[in-house]
Amino acid sequence: MSGKSKDSLTQNAFAASRSTQGARPCALWGLFDRKERWSLSWRGRLILISALLLVGALVFRGVYPFLATNHRIDTDVLVVEGWIHEYAIRAAADEFRSGAYRRVFTTGGPVVGIGGYIDDFQTSASVGADLLRKAGVPDESLQMVPSRMMDWDRTYSAAIALRTWFREHNLTVRGVNVLTEDVHARRTCLLFQKAFGHNVAVGVIAVPNPDYDANHWWSYSEGVKDVVSEAFAYIYARLFFIPPHRDP
Repeated sequence: MSGKSKDSLTQNAFAASRSTQGARPCALWGLFDRKERWSLSWRGRLILISALLLVGALVFRGVYPFLATNHRIDTDVLVVEGWIHEYAIRAAADEFRSGAYRRVFTTGGPVVGIGGYIDDFQTSASVGADLLRKAGVPDESLQMVPSRMMDWDRTYSAAIALRTWFREHNLTVRGVNVLTEDVHARRTCLLFQKAFGHNVAVGVIAVPNPDYDANHWWSYSEGVKDVVSEAFAYIYARLFFIPPHRDP
């Protein structure tokens, strides 16, 4: 056999080999084919699972103190969200007595279950003011500021109503401390700051819920409900909430 023939046979065999290697197994009339891919080994899976567990543990440990932030500022104005429970109302009265506050404002819209705004006295601002009065806060220091809005951005609407009240009464305020319940604190601070802008400093006071241990909130159904719902609500408020151009 000549050298030219041998070279031709070799080239043909090589081409056939490449053609065979490049062909992909198909199934169901070519609708599916099989491809070579990389996947995690047992060691890679172990490292990934360990990393996910570590991140999960850090989130579980850190999400409550992140949401239930405490940051008091030097001010003589205390704002109390009127919807809070009585244990937080008692804490608000103690805060007023122990601090150098001159005024206490309660905020909030229509109470849940009445179908919307009826009058100022059927708002959480009015309910909160009555409870603070019973807890010993003097009437001359107390002012309710109701919001007429009942929608999903109620905290922002309450803050706007308070801002409007300050303007209508020519009250210059440089800072406020807002008292609320534990994991609601960070979102409250964020929305009040959005409402008041950068000219008014906003501090926040988070009152812990006595019905569950904050260090083991995941062991209680109420703790899970509070933390998970507030975590999603804060993410929405931080990333997606656009303040409406209206005053309630």
